[in-house]
Amino acid sequence: MRDLARRVVDVHYHAGPDLYRRRLTTGGAGRAYAEIDGWVVIKSHLGCTAASAWEAREEGLPVSGTVVLNDLAGGVHPRVVEQAVYTHGQDSPARLVVHLPTLVGPAHPSRLRRQPFHPLLDTDRWRGDRVLDDAGRLRRPVSEVLRAARDLPVVLATGHCDREETLRVVDEAARLELPRLLLTHATHPMTGLSPDDLGQFAGLPGVYVELTALTLLLGHRDARHLGEVVRAHPRVVFSSDLGQPDQPDPTEWLTISERWFEEAHLTPQQVRAVTSLNPAGLLAP
Repeated sequence: MRDLARRVVDVHYHAGPDLYRRRLTTGGAGRAYAEIDGWVVIKSHLGCTAASAWEAREEGLPVSGTVVLNDLAGGVHPRVVEQAVYTHGQDSPARLVVHLPTLVGPAHPSRLRRQPFHPLLDTDRWRGDRVLDDAGRLRRPVSEVLRAARDLPVVLATGHCDREETLRVVDEAARLELPRLLLTHATHPMTGLSPDDLGQFAGLPGVYVELTALTLLLGHRDARHLGEVVRAHPRVVFSSDLGQPDQPDPTEWLTISERWFEEAHLTPQQVRAVTSLNPAGLLAP
């Protein structure tokens, strides 16, 4: 099970424990994706899933991990990234994904009905700084994490950066020649990049663009938009961003996605690229 040549590679799946109740544990998600010939990357806003992913792989499951650099998990610091790399182990065929903070600024309105995982957890208490300072420059800890990501076996992801922040991160990643950068749900209203914006990054070989099933399920974007994004950028990654108890399971997600791909007029080659080849290329050492 230790390879990325799969029917589907989902780089964004939420398993428990997390800020909110989730449908599956890391092991449960690994078993669900094994059944559909998949690989799954487990994300938690609480911090690091590297150790649970390592444990799942020891049981033969197709799982890799992430660390989200929220204040609750140690913040934006190279030390947090290094510790996650060590606990992720050296056996994974997939790079650890390092997300810039997701608990930042005021809370965004949400169409999701979410149940807190722990009654004592006050998310507003743990909301930290955004990645830019008041002058519009990347904060020093963010720049330090980008430099660390250049030298470690990781993928840097933009987390909940807004449009301006994402553009600044792309600029700095290009300057540093960062091997892998994932623009997290790049065209979600929270981020707000357009297909034209994404087309301007096409010549940056380390930049990948994520579009999530959840963005479509919530009606923020539609299948026509999916087609525009795929045709605008050569390294689009279609992930789920699912995991809540009332959301589709991995098998249902694939079935729903087939309809979207048809409505988006994607070719079989494009479907394979966004669901398997591109995410595998993103994660590969």
